[in-house]
Amino acid sequence: MKLVLNDKINEDILSSYQKDVTRVNEMINKGTGPGNDYIGWADWPVNYDKEELARIKKDAQYVREHFDILVVCGIGGSYLGARAALEALNGLKSDDKLEVIFMGQTFSPNYVAQVMDYLKGKNFAINVISKSGTTTETSISFRLLKELLESQVGKEAARKAIYATTDKEKGALKTLATKEGYATYVLPANIGGRFSVLTAVGLFPLACAGIDIQAMLEGAQEARKEFSNDNIKENMCYRYAVCRDYMYRHSYPVEMYVTYEPQMSQISEWLKQLFGESEGKEKKALFPASATFSTDLHSLGQYIQDGTPLLFETIINVLSPKQDIKIPHDEEDLDGLNYLEGKDLAFVNQKAFEGTLKAHTEDGGVPCNVIYLDKLDAKTLGYLFYFFMRACAMSAYLLDINPFNQPGVEVYKKNMFHLLGKKGY
Repeated sequence: MKLVLNDKINEDILSSYQKDVTRVNEMINKGTGPGNDYIGWADWPVNYDKEELARIKKDAQYVREHFDILVVCGIGGSYLGARAALEALNGLKSDDKLEVIFMGQTFSPNYVAQVMDYLKGKNFAINVISKSGTTTETSISFRLLKELLESQVGKEAARKAIYATTDKEKGALKTLATKEGYATYVLPANIGGRFSVLTAVGLFPLACAGIDIQAMLEGAQEARKEFSNDNIKENMCYRYAVCRDYMYRHSYPVEMYVTYEPQMSQISEWLKQLFGESEGKEKKALFPASATFSTDLHSLGQYIQDGTPLLFETIINVLSPKQDIKIPHDEEDLDGLNYLEGKDLAFVNQKAFEGTLKAHTEDGGVPCNVIYLDKLDAKTLGYLFYFFMRACAMSAYLLDINPFNQPGVEVYKKNMFHLLGKKGY
């Protein structure tokens, strides 16, 4: 991985943050900052439960051998990381023998009804993910899924097809899982949902999808080792975090995450939750947005190039795609593309990146950070996940924000519960 920061950031600016970076790095390493009850993700790549990981691998193999579909039932951090990794690594048109479907992330009657209709008569398992077991979107979907599964295979067989990821000791889902005898995995009490992708929350569904979860953890281990020091000259994770802070304080309130692969769009969605929910408090913080190029160059591209100068870009550029395809020769050449015949589409995509970067930085005056990845495999993605989580903690603490709570989220829930007639609201 290589990080190139935008041209508004220089070594003097980065060095001016050294004292604060040293202070915050110690808070992260020692767990002494606000919200420290949820700092468990920082050392998770080395402290993860080895016995549970072995059980996850074994159970995932059973799912792959005995079911056609796995329905992952969760919302927010309980599904975004797994979906991001699944699509990024397996693609949008995966030919894997196990189909993975997501439910529990919406109240949409259309979406839920369509998924339920699709599952009728199908051989499916469920992975329900909720620390409390009372998250409304997830609980409604799980109730529906459980009822359908039991009606199709009976209660006893259903028990063997339901896998619960929840709190180790308490909560509605833990109580139900214990009562029914579901296989359970732990969402650690000291790790919040948006920081949980490298726990069982993400690892079980990813293992079911045939992804090398051990390699993901190895990538995260490397990142932890590399980014636990406070040297702003060397630590690219903290250099990125400092860049974000500087841009926010110098009239750039929006960070746009950009990828050039549609299958990476969910990584952007994960980033939007990670940074938006972690930092968006006390009327502070960058607004995280996203775009997928070249697609969005034909829509948002005009605004980015010539619109209000309020954003900077952070581009994730994968240099070597997993698959590629050549452009063929056409005898008539009516579309004028024969000058590209024999060229790989990866070559064209890379030139689109280079041309856009030049247009945005030189002509549009848009500051652009670029994260270069040689390839995107499980190990690299584990490294990247940890990079962003660590950067998020540093960035939030630089703003004097607790990265690990979400008080604003509770407001809409209270209003909704009142309108729905829930007792006590």
